[in-house]
Amino acid sequence: MTIASTNLQHQHVVLLGGTSGIGLATAHAALAAGASVTVVSSRSERVTKAIAGLGERANGYTVDLSKEPAVRGLFEQVGAFDHLVYSAGDALQIGALADMNLDTVRHVFEVRVFGAIAAVKHAAPYLRPGGSVVLTSGIASLRPKKGWVALAGVCSAMEGLTRALAVELAPIRVNLVSPGLVRTPLWAGMSATEREALYAASGAALPVGRIGEAEDLAQTYVYLMTNRYATGQTVVVDGGGVLV
Repeated sequence: MTIASTNLQHQHVVLLGGTSGIGLATAHAALAAGASVTVVSSRSERVTKAIAGLGERANGYTVDLSKEPAVRGLFEQVGAFDHLVYSAGDALQIGALADMNLDTVRHVFEVRVFGAIAAVKHAAPYLRPGGSVVLTSGIASLRPKKGWVALAGVCSAMEGLTRALAVELAPIRVNLVSPGLVRTPLWAGMSATEREALYAASGAALPVGRIGEAEDLAQTYVYLMTNRYATGQTVVVDGGGVLV
């Protein structure tokens, strides 16, 4: 019987959105599992800082993931690799639909959904046998709140997309991680006081008694990269948030 392994020795992981938050934590986890990593961001300063912290088995590119020709060019440069992780996304757009410009809603979908589609489209020909894709959504699709129309729409779209890609790209495996509230730079737009109050109140309400850390989620991405029998799945990692 073959035992599942979290070993990524001699494998190459490309992480779009891999320079901060969950993506960066996943890059560190992949390195710890033996992989080499390529991190991608639209901001060159983030790429430079991330590579410095990741070490000699890491490199990176600055790419506007909303531009398909740029995404195509990225994978032409990268060449053959083993696993694609997509966790890219800009600041959360929360607010009542009646007050939200539709261009704002479209922009939310641009990077989080269409960027992911473009990435998978152009990465797939370069994925080695046994390779995988791990995408990212969130629990807004399962437990939306008022003002989360755009966010819930994105998360639901990613769930359907993951299942369809798992069928279309087989035997390449395609899975999705759905995080709950996690301490990342995604919440940097709030004041420190508001942010810590959110973390404290939300953590106290969860069955696990705390909010998530990026490292908690990174374990799930590595698991989905290495489990060769998992495909088309959405794995919720939310501290029990959809239960309460």
